[in-house]
Amino acid sequence: MTDSKTDSEADSIIRIAARGDGVTGDGRHVPLAAPGDRVMADGTVVFGVHHAEPPCVHFPACGGCQLQHLDDQSYADFVTARAVGALAGQGVTAVTVLPPHLSPPMTRRRASLRAARTGKRVTIGFAEEGSHRLIDLRMCAVLDPKLFALIEPLRSLLALILPDKRAAHVKMSVIDQGVDLLLEGVRVEGLAADEGLGDFARTHGLARLTIDEGDGPQTRWEPDAATISFGGVPVGFPPFSFLQATPDGEAALVGPVGAALPPTGAIADLFCGLGTFALALGEGRPVYAAEAARDVILQLKMAAGRAQLRLAADHRDLFRRPLTPEELNRFAAVILDPPRAGAREQVLQLAQADVPTIAYISCNPASFARDAAHLTAAGYQLESVKPVGQFRWSTHVELVGIFRK
Repeated sequence: MTDSKTDSEADSIIRIAARGDGVTGDGRHVPLAAPGDRVMADGTVVFGVHHAEPPCVHFPACGGCQLQHLDDQSYADFVTARAVGALAGQGVTAVTVLPPHLSPPMTRRRASLRAARTGKRVTIGFAEEGSHRLIDLRMCAVLDPKLFALIEPLRSLLALILPDKRAAHVKMSVIDQGVDLLLEGVRVEGLAADEGLGDFARTHGLARLTIDEGDGPQTRWEPDAATISFGGVPVGFPPFSFLQATPDGEAALVGPVGAALPPTGAIADLFCGLGTFALALGEGRPVYAAEAARDVILQLKMAAGRAQLRLAADHRDLFRRPLTPEELNRFAAVILDPPRAGAREQVLQLAQADVPTIAYISCNPASFARDAAHLTAAGYQLESVKPVGQFRWSTHVELVGIFRK
């Protein structure tokens, strides 16, 4: 009996696994290997044509990226394979798999970093891969330059307000007015620290500066009301609220949803957040938007009122109280954008309904595939899938799936 794989196939990297390892033809996992690389008998790796030079000096130690050693073709193939593979595992096939969208480097507009102080030294960065140790960022190939430009000045500010041998969270978003900065775990004591906050915000032109010393966020600087706009409608932005990671990634998700919607009829936007889809796609038609986060849905309701839109904003926990089939059948289309766990409870209700079009936006191919299996078993067809890699060089993949009945 002979092995069906040739030595060349067995020793070559043929794909990238979900966590970023290269996989050989005989199933071995090899860290930091790209498709086309060869694994020698002594374990060394000979790079192939798809192995790229990582652009960041912190790779591969930094946990922010896992795939900087792949060229764009291999990264695009990985993003597509994550979506298609998850569906195949549930016995679901999309009629059409659209080309993937990849966000360019240095476009990430939202980031949560950690900071730690030891004596006079302040370290700011992402955690090391598989560890709690921080990588002190001296460059970053994914962050919007407006965010990265604050890291070095923040070392001086945190030296004033971060207690020794303590850690803090640095949360930043690019919004309409500039950078929104939230510092958690700091302690503002004394005039120098208090003045330091104001000086920092003015010097760097922040849209807003908020601190949380452990008893809730307190806004210390906000010259104009902080907003983020969708479809030209500004919405009040609670500190570090959810945003799609990149503007182009947001557009890549909104586009297929808009193309799938019928020209008329009411739509429902479930797990709507601040209105990414409801505001971008709901002009001129009735929209029902539901979200469990009270502060977020209130901001959407006020924004829709100011813009005089036909939008009903509902504070509703769709895990505990999903829309029923009778409620769902009022809509010409339903948009879903749930958290990573998926939307099982709502999907089970959709499976019993007769909504003609469902647009499902997912940040987790595995939970999407499980929900897709329920919908296809109920008679829906998965018309198309659009994979999106807006977390550049990470293993995190998003997608849009369009279902028809």
